[in-house]
Amino acid sequence: MGKNEYLPLFETRASRGRLLFKLYVLTIFVAICMILVYRVSYLPVEGAVEIWSWIGMFFAELWFSFYWFITQLVRWNPIYRYTFKDRLSQRYEKDLPGVDIFVCTADPEIEPPTMVINTVLSMMAYDYPPEKLSVYLSDDGGSDLTFYAMLEASRFSKHWLPFCKKLKIQPRSPEAYFRTALEPLDDPNKAKEWLFVKKLYIDMKFQIEATTKLGKVPEEIRKEHKGFREWNFISSRRDHQTILEILIDGRDPQAMDNEGQPLPTLVYLAREKRPQYPHNFKAGAMNALIRVSSRISNSPIILNVDCDMYSNNSYSVRDALCFFMDEEKGREIGYIQYPQAFENITKNDIYCNSLNIEMEVDFPGLDGNGGPLYIGSGCFHRREALCGRRYSNENKVDWKEGNGRKVKESAGVLEEVCRILASCTYEANTEWGKEMGLKYGCPVEDVITGLSVQCKGWRSMYFIPERKGFLGLAPTTLLQTLVQHKRWSEGDFQILITRHSPFLLGHKRIPLKLQLSYCIYLLWPTSWFAVLYYLVVPPLCLLKGISLFPKLSSPWIQSFAYAIFANRAYGLVEFVWSGGTIQGWWNGQRIWVFKRTTSHLFGFFDAIRKLLGFSASTFVITTKVAEEDVSERYEKEKMEFGVSSPMFNILATLALLNMFSFVGGIKMLIMDVESKVLDLLALQIILCGLLVLINLPIYQGLFFRKDSGRMPNSVTYKSIIVSLLACSIALY
Repeated sequence: MGKNEYLPLFETRASRGRLLFKLYVLTIFVAICMILVYRVSYLPVEGAVEIWSWIGMFFAELWFSFYWFITQLVRWNPIYRYTFKDRLSQRYEKDLPGVDIFVCTADPEIEPPTMVINTVLSMMAYDYPPEKLSVYLSDDGGSDLTFYAMLEASRFSKHWLPFCKKLKIQPRSPEAYFRTALEPLDDPNKAKEWLFVKKLYIDMKFQIEATTKLGKVPEEIRKEHKGFREWNFISSRRDHQTILEILIDGRDPQAMDNEGQPLPTLVYLAREKRPQYPHNFKAGAMNALIRVSSRISNSPIILNVDCDMYSNNSYSVRDALCFFMDEEKGREIGYIQYPQAFENITKNDIYCNSLNIEMEVDFPGLDGNGGPLYIGSGCFHRREALCGRRYSNENKVDWKEGNGRKVKESAGVLEEVCRILASCTYEANTEWGKEMGLKYGCPVEDVITGLSVQCKGWRSMYFIPERKGFLGLAPTTLLQTLVQHKRWSEGDFQILITRHSPFLLGHKRIPLKLQLSYCIYLLWPTSWFAVLYYLVVPPLCLLKGISLFPKLSSPWIQSFAYAIFANRAYGLVEFVWSGGTIQGWWNGQRIWVFKRTTSHLFGFFDAIRKLLGFSASTFVITTKVAEEDVSERYEKEKMEFGVSSPMFNILATLALLNMFSFVGGIKMLIMDVESKVLDLLALQIILCGLLVLINLPIYQGLFFRKDSGRMPNSVTYKSIIVSLLACSIALY
């Protein structure tokens, strides 16, 4: 091997060209200081409304300033990682470790079986020795429809895997590949095989979708595999025994594809559920898979993905191993987090679900401050770190010694043993869900688990490959987006205000800058008050003629103008640099307002209720399918409302309140002969005008649209009454 033996398997590079960013931070900081000085210096001395409104503005702007500081702290020192897969192959190709892959699903109606098996097949087809891959599906829905789909996928894999490797295709999800790939006309033999495999997939997909639509597996199919007998004893999806079937036993010499090459191990698991035991989805599903896989394959590396996150890059496993197997730094790495990306984002990202800024800007900054968060999918874990072991300098892994335990039992015996490991009683009164595996009791079990791993001395790293590693499905309606963010906000705030806070759990265990960096997300729910205050008080004060900002003729106006303009301009450049569009950035500003006045508001109070013992955390699954008309509107980037929701009541009321105030402000301008109103209230009128522009889709949904995605009449009536009442109180 020569000199190459001592070269690192990955390298870290700091971001270049940071002068503009640092200049931006410095100038905005000065402007913020001037704004706060103005608030303190010009506090009104008369009128209770004026005084308290001004004090509220001061605290709102103080909060915005603090959160801005946290954000810049995260983005101050981004780093980027690069791997050398050729060096990995030269040193370890014959001694690569086993990799266990966990895929989690919960409901065949929300997460269709065809989507699930496409993810599974893409994982089985990694460019990696198949005998060292084991793929486990956790079906928390306990559905025989999903099991049937897995059975069909196990048969199709015998053709799909050699096809992928022979043609070196990307991606290796059959649905994603055949959706865009063209028949290879230059080679008749390849073209023949291409058409044959495509027909096999289409036939399989048709059979699975027909069975799913029927709602039950036909009797003649149930006779094909002994596993279907398990459903004869199921009373409901929330009350059933453990169902575990090894569909492909990678230890079996006869487990070969149609080219005579080994196949990966493939396991289906529906863990036991009983009414008297908590379900703890998804943490419980992951912990059951950790216990079961330790008995079957016990691979030192674990990859977990959501069932809609198919592999888009067949080299992702090798990239991840460049970190874990690096001779100098590899032994201290607990997990490698890949970016989350989505294939169904519209051109202008109407609901701001692409997470481009988070993935391209924030997470490299988190990596520079000590390590990224674990975000639940697309993450490679070191098994011992995930199982609760603390890092020690003495932890040295000799990858050449072997890969996991060599289990000698037959598949039948192994299945019986693993059913016990996945039972409800197995983890009772143990450290599972506390110090071992994923943590229970929090809607964002991934974040709290990653923090715990970091606090035990393990490093986490963030890796952005040239080709996206995983592609999933983002929410396609506004309500789905807001509910998802409400769950994230609730969980984040639970972490912040409990003993799991990075300032308590991470004290003297992780760097202070990483503790503060966690706050960029943990403080989401607390932003609702400042944003809501800015959206309600200035418009109402405008109707009363109370000025809350400097006059146009005042030099203090420059600080406000610069802080607003420079911050938004830099954000626009950042967004476009991350792959977005100008319209997409504007949509992001809209969703920023929507989330902070609904998702974060409800998440905040639900977390408080949970802390006081009035409610329990629940895991809401985001649907991965949409009705045809909803999908059409999503593709056309028409905002979806359609149903009544307290969140829509708030959004509509705020939109109308600002519209009425803006109209009132314009009326005052027209009637003002001496231009005193313009000088005194210009910034408040501009603020209301911007909010009116942001809320244009709300007005369309309330008054102009006739399709089923319009705002419900009940929301329209309630919002009109409340907003008019608020304006009336302000006027009189």
